[in-house]
Amino acid sequence: MASYVIGDVQGCYKTLLRLLDEIAFDPDKDKLWFAGDLVNRGPDSLNTIRLVKEIASKVVLGNHDLHLLACYFGKDSSPRRKDTFGDILDAPDCDELMEWLRHQPLAVWNKKRSIFMSHAGLPHIWSPEKALKLSKEVNRVIRGKNARAFFDEMYGNEPDCWGGKLEGMARLRVITNYLTRMRFITPKGNLDFAAKESVDSAPLGYRPWFEHPRKDPATRIVFGHWAALGGETGNPDIVATDTGCVWGGSLTAVNLKNWKRISCPSAE
Repeated sequence: MASYVIGDVQGCYKTLLRLLDEIAFDPDKDKLWFAGDLVNRGPDSLNTIRLVKEIASKVVLGNHDLHLLACYFGKDSSPRRKDTFGDILDAPDCDELMEWLRHQPLAVWNKKRSIFMSHAGLPHIWSPEKALKLSKEVNRVIRGKNARAFFDEMYGNEPDCWGGKLEGMARLRVITNYLTRMRFITPKGNLDFAAKESVDSAPLGYRPWFEHPRKDPATRIVFGHWAALGGETGNPDIVATDTGCVWGGSLTAVNLKNWKRISCPSAE
């Protein structure tokens, strides 16, 4: 029995199948975690989400997954020119897939194994316990009767910093942004959303989120989202899984027991 976490698939269905063959995945014995961004930009989002729904043990929502949900639920959102998930929205099982997707969490924390996973990582201003508690606030809304209202106001870069007194949509938006869009951050917790390249592209006063001293350094953090890192953070306890499959890179699985990486070149 083995457990693996797989990085951003983004509709790269053929590569996902090859990676599953490479790790000799056995659905009766093995466990798969997915670090978000199952869909979009790649050529086959529909078959990807159908497969992940069947085989995944744990899934966290990424920014592209939330965008898909916004296009499905929100009255003011529609696919953008570069989006490639129209096949899902037109599928006969779309309602079933979206109901499953909106019930996936923003964060997972396995306290026993000291592993935290979210799509973008864990901001240094929060402990794993705090991040999980806040993520559940957002998940309750996404899963509830106010999902449409949430998705209609989800987009935006403000507020750019957490504050315990934040309320309403401002509070939900900043929690969502930390867990699904974060890359560079200040010591106080301010987020920058413009810089998306390597760690060397940090704006003045900002650093990659994983370079700040953490509240719980014993917890290993698993994340996706940042393809420009090439899977490298310089810290064995900060595990980057997005290796840019949709951009012609590779799709990576990380063994959660020995932390070895297995990658397949993009077939898309």
